Amino acid sequence: LKGVYVLEISGGALFYGTDDGRYLFAGDLYELGEHDLINHAEVWRSAQRHRLLASVNGPLVFPAEGPTKAVISVFTDVDCGYCRRLHQEVPKLNQLGVEVRYLAFPRSGVGSRSYQKIVSAWCSADPNTAITRLKAGQTIPDIECKNPVMAHYELGQELGVAGTPSIVLEDGSMLPGFVAAEDLAQRLGI
Repeated sequence: LKGVYVLEISGGALFYGTDDGRYLFAGDLYELGEHDLINHAEVWRSAQRHRLLASVNGPLVFPAEGPTKAVISVFTDVDCGYCRRLHQEVPKLNQLGVEVRYLAFPRSGVGSRSYQKIVSAWCSADPNTAITRLKAGQTIPDIECKNPVMAHYELGQELGVAGTPSIVLEDGSMLPGFVAAEDLAQRLGI
């Protein structure tokens, strides 16, 4: 819009201001399209998520069985009930051709017990089995190593992740919370 500028704040919040700097307002900017509302703020955030997730290092990957039809990135915590429930759906998603990439997002924060558990999963000899055990309520030995957990957590904060699981689709759109495999496959068009 002529004379209106966008200011991004850490965590994905957007503010709009006039070119003279006198007025500032917050919220999403919608355009009345021919058939629907277009949320320009969400379009922008999706593009940011897509760009930033393209270069993320160290996700735990649960590959699709057969040809990959879609890829999702999931910010997850090992002590989150809905994350555990979503993890039970991963085999179904893999059978449907969906690759699941986990990014660590310990909701309790850096230095918490959840943080140590998820670091131990990433550092284990078989991270996929380790995270599966933790999500089943089992324990694994505490291990330290060079890991991407802090970088994933910071990326999640930058992208506005407010809870887990947060599912990010390939186009950068984010689905907060649990989504059943069949519903997710439908959303992905498979």
